Parts: sequence; structure tokens; C-alpha cells
Amino acid sequence: MKQQLLLLEDVESLGRKGEVVNAKPGYVRNFLLPQGIAVVASPNTLRKQERLCVEREQQAIVDRKEADELAQKIEGSVLETRVKVDPEGHMYGSVSASDIALLFQEKGLPVEKKYILVTRPIKETGVHKISLKLKEGIPASCQLHIIPEGIAAVGLEAVVAPIVLDQASGAASESESAQ
Repeated sequence: MKQQLLLLEDVESLGRKGEVVNAKPGYVRNFLLPQGIAVVASPNTLRKQERLCVEREQQAIVDRKEADELAQKIEGSVLETRVKVDPEGHMYGSVSASDIALLFQEKGLPVEKKYILVTRPIKETGVHKISLKLKEGIPASCQLHIIPEGIAAVGLEAVVAPIVLDQASGAASESESAQ
């Protein structure tokens, strides 16, 4: 049987701060209560709900402003990474959302892995479109150039036919093929 809880913080798949939600007892007992993220909904704790909702609205305004500023910095930016390939041009590994987050952090942009909409690791060299969903649902996108080791960045288009991969939909389309 599910328990009613008052959320003290935002929980990604459950709800926002100040909401009364239902959750399974194991999740409540093992995660939400020990972490201090929620309290059991009772008449005393429900009096906090209005104050928590006001705080959440104020936080949403701040988060939206920060996300807009970050989205402006991300839009149009180009990330580059070099990967090892075999003689036939196939990558030995892949580029995942955590690798992309590290590339953003190297550029001084505070992008977390959870904001990057990569459904599966990228296993092809070339140019890929990366979509992001920042705080408060603010969208952003950038380009990721995956360059085989030993190839100059300038000659990328001549060696690898760029493939634009829309990560949000998972559809691949060939944008340019220079041979």
C-alpha cells in the first residue's frame, strides 16, 4: 500500500517540492525518509505545504533564469573529442552522456549528465547534434565532433562523412557527404 508524503525537495520521477504524493513503502523507507527528502503527510506537516510551494515557485524563477543563461552559452557551441578507431574506421568504445558532460565541464559550463538527452552511447565518428533539457525544461542543443585519433580537426569533413544524429528522436540523417 502506498504512503502519502509531503516532498521537501524536488524528486525527478515523483514530484516537486511542496506536493503531496504517494510512494511505495520501500522507496519511502529506504530512500525518501533517510535522505530527508520527504516527510509523512500528517495534519501538522501539511501546514508546511503552502510555505514549501511558495519557496518552490521562487526557486523555479531562479532556476529558469540560470537555465536560460546556460542555454545561450550552449547554443551553437561545438564540442570535440578524439577517439581511437580500428583500421576500418570503427570506434573501439563509445561516447556517452557522462563523456559529453565532462566535455562541457572542461569548457567551464556546469552541465550535468542528467540534462543530456542521449538515448544510447554514440558509436560513430563524425558530427552529431546533441540535445539538452536543462532545469525547468529549458531546451538547448550543440554539436559534437567525434574525431578519429591522428586526423587533424580541419580535415575532418574530408575523411569522415558527417552524420547529424538527433538524440531526442533517435533518427539519423546524413547531412553532408564529402569524399
